[in-house]
Amino acid sequence: MTYLDAILLGALQGLTEFLPISSSGHLVIAQALLGIELPGKTFEVILHLGSLGSILIVFRNDIYSLIRTLHTSETWKFIGLLVLATLPAAVIGIAFDNQIDRAFDSPRLVAVSLWITGFILLSTRWFQSRGKTINWQRGLGIGFAQALAIVPGISRSGSTISLAMALGVPAKEAARFSFLLALPAILGAGLLTGLKVLKSPEVSLSWSVSLIGFLTSLFVGWAALTWLIHLVSRGKFYQFSGYCFVLGLVAWVI
Repeated sequence: MTYLDAILLGALQGLTEFLPISSSGHLVIAQALLGIELPGKTFEVILHLGSLGSILIVFRNDIYSLIRTLHTSETWKFIGLLVLATLPAAVIGIAFDNQIDRAFDSPRLVAVSLWITGFILLSTRWFQSRGKTINWQRGLGIGFAQALAIVPGISRSGSTISLAMALGVPAKEAARFSFLLALPAILGAGLLTGLKVLKSPEVSLSWSVSLIGFLTSLFVGWAALTWLIHLVSRGKFYQFSGYCFVLGLVAWVI
């Protein structure tokens, strides 16, 4: 694996992990079009750690506030909502692990999923904020939206933010909850992938290639996440729908 491959894959992961255009869908299409393959699961874990770092940087004040106020019931209520919303994806991800892996071999499934994501994003153009907060019912619903995104081509951020907005949650708060919810989701996915790595030997990666991939994913993810929050706050979330429709056509014909 070359340094250029590491930069390309890191940038692809960092950009598409947070923008509502499906990182998993892009990975399938990139491999099919360019002949680029992740060198085993180890590099995938490294790239996801870079994405995790992006969230920690962008939401550092929110995370620090949660840590600083752990003695309050309000903070524990919010943490409980995050745990509750994480459960659907965790259960479905573990129960259907093998089927999910096979889904990554089907570009046409990705195409249909990207079109679904496009319609989900387009619908946000007509959502109105009703000042709703995230209670346990809305949090659980957002959790099931995140579970839907296990299917390659369905955007995690697109589905979770869109549903929260549909339920009347203000766009900025919907984005905040979605990306804080991504912390346990990415950690859990990384842990499962790491366990697979331990069970099956892989070709070793040089530390320099791994570092380049990690840093590219981190900094590109940081920029993408900051930009997305800005667009969501301005009510421009739906603008990503056209890209998903076009990319779905590409996935269908490859």
